Amino acid sequence: MERYQDPAELVEILGDWAGTSGPLYRRLASALARAVRAGDLRPAERLPSERDLAKLLHTSRATVVAAYDELRGRGVVDSRRGSGTRVSRTAPRPRAGADGRVPGGRATSIFQRLVDGPGEVISLSFAVEPAAPELAGITRELVAEELDLLLAETGLYPRGYPPLRDEIARYYDRLDVPTAPDQVLVTTGAQQALGLVAQMYLRPGAVVVVEKPSWPGCLDVFRAAGATLVSVPLDEEGIRVDGLTRVLAEHEPALLYLMPTFHNPTGLLMSAARRRRVAEIAARHQVPVVEDNAYMSVGTGGLAIPPPIAAFAPARSEVLTVGSLAKAAWGGLRIGWLRASRDVVERLARYKVRADLAGPVLDQALAARVLPRLDEIVANRAVVMRARLEHLRELLTEFLPDWCWRMPDGGSALWAELPDTDARVFAQIALRHGVEIVPGAATDPSGGHDNFIRLPFTLPAATLTELVHRLNRAWQDLHRRGADSLPLHSAV
Repeated sequence: MERYQDPAELVEILGDWAGTSGPLYRRLASALARAVRAGDLRPAERLPSERDLAKLLHTSRATVVAAYDELRGRGVVDSRRGSGTRVSRTAPRPRAGADGRVPGGRATSIFQRLVDGPGEVISLSFAVEPAAPELAGITRELVAEELDLLLAETGLYPRGYPPLRDEIARYYDRLDVPTAPDQVLVTTGAQQALGLVAQMYLRPGAVVVVEKPSWPGCLDVFRAAGATLVSVPLDEEGIRVDGLTRVLAEHEPALLYLMPTFHNPTGLLMSAARRRRVAEIAARHQVPVVEDNAYMSVGTGGLAIPPPIAAFAPARSEVLTVGSLAKAAWGGLRIGWLRASRDVVERLARYKVRADLAGPVLDQALAARVLPRLDEIVANRAVVMRARLEHLRELLTEFLPDWCWRMPDGGSALWAELPDTDARVFAQIALRHGVEIVPGAATDPSGGHDNFIRLPFTLPAATLTELVHRLNRAWQDLHRRGADSLPLHSAV
């Protein structure tokens, strides 16, 4: 077999290899051994040379030599002159699909961090924070006023708890998207909504058009369905119309996936004019649009938010609008939804029933009480978010003045550009200074944006301060070692 082909994927597989305890070479050896056990590195697969892997991970060649020696001693790898270092043919073979990885996926380490939980490393994989303060009082009201009635019912509502569907319909009425309750499907977060859409619309080889950049966790949902991702860049108003028109004409895609409101990771807000053009172009090419507005309630600058793309959709076009309370209220309130035509909701409900029969009714009853107070919750949270954003801005200006960023229209992160530096290289150094970052290349199916990182400002002020200090030390360390001498693209 040929040597490992994709440097970014090998880095993804190794994950937070340097963040554990013990000598560095043993940490690396253990990470490679885990990759073999998981099936990410297969028997007879050729590994990078010591020199190339050292460049890839921004460590010394001696560390890699010692790690390979350790693996040879364990019988995990073999080395022969002229053949390099390969995974041993006698290495354990895992059961197919045992680890649940998405082939070609980029969100593995992000989700692994969620599984592992918090540690000494400051992780920038997720932009999350505790529940909105209002949630405690709303929960007490629910228990006092509705709990006995709820427990007296079956608790199974495959399309969603009826009062919640009513509230979601009214929510869209207020956004100039007239909606009936039977046009709403309640899901376990926005992630499940996207998964159901992928099941219904995609077959292996189908094309999904996405923005460039986008969020890797969502992209992996489409990859898992066997889709091919084709990306279109953004400008200041959202996805570029010229690129979108060309791609839709060339590829006849099964879906167009967009994040028009406080796009993740850039924080852009798509203009009303651009939303209208996108809706018209998609309708002309008969491409269903999935608009993911999970960040719609995470504003920081007081900007007026245009109605969803569905409000601009011509007759007989197909727009599916995804929403969630996770960002506005609490990540632990796993309530999302999908708004579409009655026929589409009916079909998606069948996939939902097969997945989990029905969502948790107590959570849905709580969400039904949260939605009418969403504007109040968002306004209060925006005050905190603006303060944290300003604090992060001041820190970056003082300690990392070379970095470039655009103040986001909303959302919960800065999209920062690292001058003349591959973020995958910097990620290796940052891990050793106690920061886990998501390199920009993971957000771009075309492999671009490799010098960007996402900086969430959902962390408390003290943590943001420590974060920037660690990043500054990592940045200085990187340049002392000479980042320009380590081009990641040619490392393996």
